Amino acid sequence: MKRIAIYPGTFDPLTNGHLDLITRGLGIFDEVIIAVAPSIKKTPLFSLEERLAMIAEVIKDIQGASVEAFDTLLVEYVKKKKGVAILRGLRAVSDFEYELQLALMNRRISHDIETVFMMPSEEYSFLTASIVKEVASFGGSVKDFVPLQVEEALKKKFKRV
Repeated sequence: MKRIAIYPGTFDPLTNGHLDLITRGLGIFDEVIIAVAPSIKKTPLFSLEERLAMIAEVIKDIQGASVEAFDTLLVEYVKKKKGVAILRGLRAVSDFEYELQLALMNRRISHDIETVFMMPSEEYSFLTASIVKEVASFGGSVKDFVPLQVEEALKKKFKRV
């Protein structure tokens, strides 16, 4: 039986930290589905379609990784995809409380779906999509923090081509 993990998030934009978790997650799972949420609480810089296209381009050569949008309760989406786990990243202690609440709620709704927390590689432990967007908005270089396709998209968004 295939071990499928769902990696949910807004990915606005995808960072090298996200990519790190995807590739390392594939060392544990047979497949990682990057499940892109439309982002109800946040106002994303990139549209859902732009985020899906960027991620698809970045992961096209990563065996076992795929991307799609979802707009349902996460545990229902995981069940629909026959997933065995939800993959989440923990950068710092500050992430833990919120992520623990989500994991416990998901477990309460569906006790057969596990949440697997992974720490990013040390070089990405500080990295967030919000920080990347802020640096890019002021014309700073983000080439060490995001894939090339994302860097180019950020430059276009902030008219710094």
